[in-house]
Amino acid sequence: QVQLVESGGGLVQPGGSLRLSCAASGIAFSMFAMGWYRQAPGKQRELVATFTSGAGRDYSDSVKGRFTINRDNAKNTVWLQMNSLKPEDTAVYYCYAQRGVRYWGQGTQVTVSS
Repeated sequence: QVQLVESGGGLVQPGGSLRLSCAASGIAFSMFAMGWYRQAPGKQRELVATFTSGAGRDYSDSVKGRFTINRDNAKNTVWLQMNSLKPEDTAVYYCYAQRGVRYWGQGTQVTVSS
């Protein structure tokens, strides 16, 4: 059974940082493309960060320079380091794993507010 479990969300003040984690089980993790989406209330789900071919990384323009995605294949985990957070980063953040089929985690809430 495939499971993706996100953690690390919470309430943070503008300018603060959070680190989201996504622990995967039930898949050959190193063979899967991994990334993060987010969905704010009333908005469509938005791709935030993903790995590209050749171990590159791609980010949405709205988070470029502030967010960093990393993975550890030995730990079956992908992280999203989020710095200089803004109120508009408030959303539910979802990790995904894809190899043909795409699997989703349950999401973790990030709220940026003073």
